[in-house]
Amino acid sequence: MRELNLDRLRTLVTIADLGSFAEAARKLHLAPPTVSLHIADLEAHIGAPLLVRKRGEVRPSAVGEVLVERARRLLADADEAMDLVQRQVQGLAGRVRLGASTGAIAHLLPQALEALGQHHPGIDVQVAVLTSHETMSRLANGVLDVGLVALPQAALRGVAVLPWRRDPVMAFVPSTWPSPARVTPGWLASQPLILNDDGTSLSRLTGEWFAQAGEHPRARIQLNYNDAIKSLVAAGYGATLLPQEASTSVPRDPRIRMLPLQPRLWRPLGIAHRAGPVERATQHVLDVLWRQKQG
Repeated sequence: MRELNLDRLRTLVTIADLGSFAEAARKLHLAPPTVSLHIADLEAHIGAPLLVRKRGEVRPSAVGEVLVERARRLLADADEAMDLVQRQVQGLAGRVRLGASTGAIAHLLPQALEALGQHHPGIDVQVAVLTSHETMSRLANGVLDVGLVALPQAALRGVAVLPWRRDPVMAFVPSTWPSPARVTPGWLASQPLILNDDGTSLSRLTGEWFAQAGEHPRARIQLNYNDAIKSLVAAGYGATLLPQEASTSVPRDPRIRMLPLQPRLWRPLGIAHRAGPVERATQHVLDVLWRQKQG
């Protein structure tokens, strides 16, 4: 059975509203024979007359009234769907799926999302807490649109990655500990440590920093949630290495002291997105993120 044609339903509703084939043809910018053909096609499809002509006026039949009522709903739904799609095409609305680490979500995303909300309130950013490896994998599989990832990343088909910013890695130590002005691998390796899980980009980065000085410390505990790590530092459980993602150089918690490293260490981040044409909503998210780029 053939499906109902929306153009023919629109013709039927217009005739029912205006009571005239000729007026409907003018309003729809159609030739009168085309309007007649639409109705004939619908009646053949339904198997019953849809319109009744009386005294120069056209009215729906009993069957026609039922179809006109339902057709109004279908046409309204179709118009709403087209409006929604057009808003997305124009970048006025849409959904953007973004993956990032907890640190980036806590300290780097809020400013970008605030700017996005001011200029593009119809765009909904759905954020997932992911490692860089998970983010790259989901981008390649098409279930993410944008990702904030640690660099470097191996080339992955279908995913574009560009350098975004780099943040200094700092030592976070309990403020009650006697500590040097600049923290060296040797000094930090002799302290109780709280480090990121093995396999994370930050774990690899800090492991290389220690190894270049001939140090291979073992952590008391490994986590992959920076705020939890900082809470343990504040409690005096150990020291850690984390990027300074916040704009302030002083930790909010007075029980924590943030110290520079010697030699210095940087955590580079990139913005990843699916290669190829970028939808406007996604482009708006990329634009606000690029405005947060740091040297």
